[in-house]
Amino acid sequence: MYQVKQETLSLITRDRIRLDADVYRPHSNGSFPILLMRQPYGRKIASTVVYAHPSWYASHGYIVVIQDVRGRGTSEGNFDLFANEIEDGFDTINQISQLPGSTGTIGMYGFSYQGMTQLYLASTQPEALKTICPAMVAYDLYHDWGYENGAFCLQNNLGWAIQLAAETARLKGDSTAFHQLYKASRNLPLSDPTPAYPDLLKEVAPESFYHDWINHPYPDDYWHNLSPKTFIDKLDLPMLHIGGWFDPYLRGTINLYNAMKTHSNYPQNLIIGPWGHIPWGSKLGNQNYTKSACSFVDQYQINWFDHFLKGKEIDQLFSQPISLFEMGSNQWNYYQNWTNNQQKNYYIFSQGLANIQEDDGQLVDEVPDNNIYDIIVHDPWRPVPSLGGHASIPSGAFDRSQLDTRFDIITYTSKTLTEDLSISGTPFLEIYGTADTKSFDLCAVLSEVKPDGKVYNFSQGYIRVNSDKLPITIALQPTCIKIKKDSCLRLSLSGACFPAYALNTGTGKLPNEEKLIDATTITIKVWSEPGQISKIILPIN
Repeated sequence: MYQVKQETLSLITRDRIRLDADVYRPHSNGSFPILLMRQPYGRKIASTVVYAHPSWYASHGYIVVIQDVRGRGTSEGNFDLFANEIEDGFDTINQISQLPGSTGTIGMYGFSYQGMTQLYLASTQPEALKTICPAMVAYDLYHDWGYENGAFCLQNNLGWAIQLAAETARLKGDSTAFHQLYKASRNLPLSDPTPAYPDLLKEVAPESFYHDWINHPYPDDYWHNLSPKTFIDKLDLPMLHIGGWFDPYLRGTINLYNAMKTHSNYPQNLIIGPWGHIPWGSKLGNQNYTKSACSFVDQYQINWFDHFLKGKEIDQLFSQPISLFEMGSNQWNYYQNWTNNQQKNYYIFSQGLANIQEDDGQLVDEVPDNNIYDIIVHDPWRPVPSLGGHASIPSGAFDRSQLDTRFDIITYTSKTLTEDLSISGTPFLEIYGTADTKSFDLCAVLSEVKPDGKVYNFSQGYIRVNSDKLPITIALQPTCIKIKKDSCLRLSLSGACFPAYALNTGTGKLPNEEKLIDATTITIKVWSEPGQISKIILPIN
């Protein structure tokens, strides 16, 4: 371990903008590889909400550069979400590769926005960049980040927009706007006349990305031009992909991993823990996944960089390239490939009272031979609240036994399991349903019903339905869980999950147009009958 010293570095971009960085380097006369992180939250934070401090990485023999992106921290220019990261990243890497005391070889790490900057920079194919470790990113920015199956991800998008807008106000010295935004961050403005498009952002944050995101409700050129999937064919580097079972961007992490695995000539490793976006620890929601769930990402990344930047042979990196935490057993499982050739179907069955009597709605192994009809009445005055999962704040598994007693939630529960059920992959719901309005939403939650009656969610999906195409197919959040025998499996269906997703008014209008006063009661009918079988499809080991 090396002693570490810190210095400040300023670089000038091609359009004469100064970008500032903190540099942590070993107190030694040797030459060391460089680790780069580019981030928008003020470089002193350095993503320490999930990673070790950069001085720890430097102590392992690396020059660590933590840079404020354009218009953030003390860097000059105007911040424009993702817009300048390709050119600024390319200019940065070409200059820091010449740092005194460096070997000229560079790796990158970071999660969320910091993960995206890696992908944008890597698309320029700089010679000095040898490997990246993107965590919790979008592959398709529309489908993996902004919207889920056509539904606007309100709580995460709005909360993030307010955070970034507050930082912009702080840097401008606009105390009034900053305090308005800070107050809103503690109590999101969800009751404006247009609930998904609060007046606050229009008034004090006209430059926010939120205006683009809410005003581009379909996957058009705006999303295409910013999405890594657009330039994925230009990427061919060894990558360490990191995700969490309750991270809102897990779909992006897995989609990127699969795309790179398909065409890359280099190793692609994958780690997914029982984590939300923050934190990566042993506890999330109401669950304790034990000390084995604590993040080992920092040491793993040092091993990764030691191999690709220092040439050290570390066999375990490639003998077990996939590390998946299995909830329930609370242990890590390791694979060469993550594929499931088996599936198990559960079919819905009830006598029409699945929203009223807990023992009426059932998940059964065999296709029922009679018709099943259940009704959800969604009342916009008291929408079903979001609780945990991947799209809510806070995320994770919570006891939803009380929530499931609401009459606007249909529940279907299996018989008590006589043996363990291991689910690994993406569950799918195929449901036949319609409503009495132009548009409606459907939320599906999979939970484990414990022997003591507590109900813990582990995967969910959401869709905005604007057509009569049937069946409605929902890809739920990928998961890895062992449901122990003596427990039951439950599927819960509702017409809302607010404020995780924008409220559907039933008018058929887009989220940026939907007025709270126009929100109407929506009656949703779901059914299963011969030729139209509603079922949940589980990937099993």
